[in-house]
Amino acid sequence: MSNNIDTSSTPPVTAALDSAHIGDIHGALGTIKAGDTAPRRKLSAKLRTLLAIMGPGLIVMVGDNDAGAFGTYTQAGQNYGTTLLWTLLLLAPVLFISQEMVLRLGTVTGVGHARLIFERFGKFWGAFSVIDLFVLNALTIVTEFIGISLGLSYLGIPQIPGIIVSAGAVIAAVSTGSFRRFERLSLILVVGSFLLIPIFLMVHPPLGQIGHNFVIPGMPAGAELSTVMLLIIGIVGTTVAPWQLFFQQSYVVDKRITPRFMNYEKADLVIGIVIVIVGAAAIFSFTAATFAGRHEFGNFTDALGVAVGLGKYVAPFAGVLFAIALIDASIIGAAAVGLSTSYALSDVLNFKHSLHRKPWDAKGFYAVFAGLLVVAAVIVLIPGSPLGLLTVAVQVLAGILLPSAVVFLLLLCNDKEVLGPWVNGKWLNIVTSAVIAILVMLSIVLTSSVLFPDISGATILWILGIGSSLAIVFAVCFAITRRIRSSSMAAIPIDRTQRAGWRMPPISQLTRPEMSPGRKIGLTVLRGYLLIAMLLVIVRVVQLALGH
Repeated sequence: MSNNIDTSSTPPVTAALDSAHIGDIHGALGTIKAGDTAPRRKLSAKLRTLLAIMGPGLIVMVGDNDAGAFGTYTQAGQNYGTTLLWTLLLLAPVLFISQEMVLRLGTVTGVGHARLIFERFGKFWGAFSVIDLFVLNALTIVTEFIGISLGLSYLGIPQIPGIIVSAGAVIAAVSTGSFRRFERLSLILVVGSFLLIPIFLMVHPPLGQIGHNFVIPGMPAGAELSTVMLLIIGIVGTTVAPWQLFFQQSYVVDKRITPRFMNYEKADLVIGIVIVIVGAAAIFSFTAATFAGRHEFGNFTDALGVAVGLGKYVAPFAGVLFAIALIDASIIGAAAVGLSTSYALSDVLNFKHSLHRKPWDAKGFYAVFAGLLVVAAVIVLIPGSPLGLLTVAVQVLAGILLPSAVVFLLLLCNDKEVLGPWVNGKWLNIVTSAVIAILVMLSIVLTSSVLFPDISGATILWILGIGSSLAIVFAVCFAITRRIRSSSMAAIPIDRTQRAGWRMPPISQLTRPEMSPGRKIGLTVLRGYLLIAMLLVIVRVVQLALGH
């Protein structure tokens, strides 16, 4: 298949910032021509279309079950059994809501997430978002290589050549200049995530208990509330991460998916969410069953300790499968997180950025990606690097920065200049606002716990109670203000019948949005808190690294 960029069948007016984002869809499992508007009436035609579209949702979700996720889920299983499985069920709709919004932004606008933030909110807010993303993603890639090193250690493979080969393999896979080739390699890694299933079958944990804990919320008996709450926040931070928003939108744009195929992309996303939840539940469950009643229960160390336990108490092959699955997850995580960063920086620095382009035709895009992976690999290989503290820092920073990312996502999805008839509906805005309020409260709890390690469960409950009260007061005031405003001016109904053929015009043609005083104050307060929280957490991590 030729990699030449063909734009002959595409309308000349487009918002796409890179000409490589225009043309046929060359998916791993099929091709769709740019001008293909034929109806898919037969099931076989729908399945062929789904296979061609499939990829973005699978990759972003399976990439979410990365090294950090392995560490968090195994910690929950080894220390508390399956009692926290219900958190995964609650996170599933949060994943769908956030990722569905970036799907709409990607397919309708044809522009990456970082570029939209810069254009609609200005350089000040855009710089905050991209700098936050860069720092967090760089640290996250380090944790991916920590995961690779743990897997290699269990398999008895020397770490220095193993990590060098792994980094080189990921860079080579991304730098082929063929979108289809990269996606095929990524889907092979997605299939590798199914190695968790035979481990689950070998351990055969109690299905009745798993089903009960999955749907009935509960807390571990006798455990300290503060410790459990921090783990729950860690599960949230590793399952719903800011990099996912930037990656999914840019990847959808790079794959050239248009609103016509939105439903197929939603199906791809749902399949990805099912896989990530099933995989996470499997890790919870077989870890809990492996260590139940043994002296290691409640004494989690790291993912390597879990592999050792599986090899000792289940079968040597189970430990080997877990180590391979950990390496597989870390590699796909490093690729996805690295691309998220490279897409975002290229968006705002006006680099050519597309997996359809050869490295010499998009030097900045590929240089950012390769540079991130090389630096991360070197950090992991440096003797004495505070790898444990870096892992903690990633979880904390992800939890702190997530509310900000979702706020900008919500604002963009209510921007009629950007999404036209695709803007959010009333109930989606209400649900997303509630999610943001919860994320902010969890972020405050997380920051407090890092600064004050001895924080009590009562203090956490006070934070959650005060936060909930403030959120309710704010929601009531907002509703009253909106009702007064809507009564003074006639609301213009949104004509959603034009969705199929509507796409965002070129950014230069859009009217610059005006920030209301209330929105400016809200964003300033949020960003001020997040900046202070980030600085305090970084100072605390440095103090711990120095032994203070």
